[in-house]
Amino acid sequence: MVPLEMIRVFLVDDHPLMRTGLRMVIESEHDLCVCGEAKSAEIALESLVDANPNIAVVDISLPGMSGLDLLKHIAALTPDVKPLVISRHDETLYAERAIRAGSRGYVMKTEAAETLVSAIRRIESGAIYVSPEINERLLQGIATGQHSFNHSPLEVLSDRELEVFEMTGRGLGTREIAERLNLSIKTIESYRARIKNKLNLANAAELMQHAVQWVESESIGDGVKSQRS
Repeated sequence: MVPLEMIRVFLVDDHPLMRTGLRMVIESEHDLCVCGEAKSAEIALESLVDANPNIAVVDISLPGMSGLDLLKHIAALTPDVKPLVISRHDETLYAERAIRAGSRGYVMKTEAAETLVSAIRRIESGAIYVSPEINERLLQGIATGQHSFNHSPLEVLSDRELEVFEMTGRGLGTREIAERLNLSIKTIESYRARIKNKLNLANAAELMQHAVQWVESESIGDGVKSQRS
């Protein structure tokens, strides 16, 4: 029986080793415990009510329904649960999307374990957790009246289009992306066509080149953040 005064955390990540690592970090703290876990958004939605968590730690990249879509469902179905995104995706592109979708915070997977623990406690207290860099951008956006602090050309893409774009940049073919997202090949082709149109790309080769370059630049950014932490 979990003491009621403990912060109950539910984990949503499709990688078993990542869930194991997160569980070890969380349960090493005297006031935190893991009350459940799921490898997909669909399983999470079936389990959240019975698990009765305070916090849901959610990865963005999930098979089937995306983590961003899961955040919206959590806000609608279990509004008392406070979501926290933990992801390898660049926070400058994804943090605001996650917060708009209902997350109360955003932590990069490259951050130290102490950062995750601090974010969980901060969110449970009613605050929002983002890195100092993102917090500064949010404040600058408010001060200047800008709708968004993110000026990336990719901001024009929808959440699902951005997922398809990233997977393309990581070398996944249409069929593999369709299998990962539990969508039809025709649907993925439609997403790619919309991406080309929004980014003014002439053909599939330009789309691939653009996506690969973006993924490589994101990976370099993650490496720099890892060295700083």
